[in-house]
Amino acid sequence: MSIFTGVGVPVVTIFDHDLAVDAAATADLAVELVACGVTAVVVGGSTGEVATLAPDELMGLVTAVRDAVDASVPVIAGTGAPSGHQAAALSRSAIDAGADALLVLSPPRSDDPRPYYDTVAAAAEDAPVLAYHYPVSSAPGISVAQLNDLPVVGVKDSTGDPARLLAELTTYDGDVYTGSSALLTQAGALGATGAILALANSQPRDCVAALAGDRDAQLRLAPHHLALQSFPRDVKAQVAAVWGVPTHARMG
Repeated sequence: MSIFTGVGVPVVTIFDHDLAVDAAATADLAVELVACGVTAVVVGGSTGEVATLAPDELMGLVTAVRDAVDASVPVIAGTGAPSGHQAAALSRSAIDAGADALLVLSPPRSDDPRPYYDTVAAAAEDAPVLAYHYPVSSAPGISVAQLNDLPVVGVKDSTGDPARLLAELTTYDGDVYTGSSALLTQAGALGATGAILALANSQPRDCVAALAGDRDAQLRLAPHHLALQSFPRDVKAQVAAVWGVPTHARMG
């Protein structure tokens, strides 16, 4: 079975004025987003500024969010790392902290991601693993041809490339989640499993509606999507405008 269907949110990490992690506020935001229709919460994804988090900070966030949201909502931890050894250690710790599944960014500068994912899958044991293809963050990423050979249940593709999405949906046997809020109506119409979207932090209802085929919702998302130029500050500004949370960021 799929980890989830519908829209998952890579929840922003809320920091206080001193840039300390505010796990309780982050968990409260996750609860609000679930109430708006998101069906999974990713903790420590790219949108959550995971590259700036110490392992204990990430695990504290996982535990706080898992304790806060309804038990029926999967909590997925972002545990990608430069090496398989590091990613495996983070993955095991995240599962122990309460994560139901893992989202694992592909290894940097590797043309063959299989050994890396083998190492993570062994550490994860029964917990499902999603591969994360985002070459802007960790090049070269994962080719479509490599996906079926990986010990993962699905892939998040954040390229925003409609041709690649079509290739994944027609040649890959696992679950496909788009990471692009510009492709929601297309992804939904073509049968994608779901989406994992930064924009779901600020526009959760329209993200859900657009994936379900609402053309007007997709068009309403356009100005918000196009405004995401400076990461993560633009995301946090939009989240703050809707939810009144601080805009403090460790990145950017």
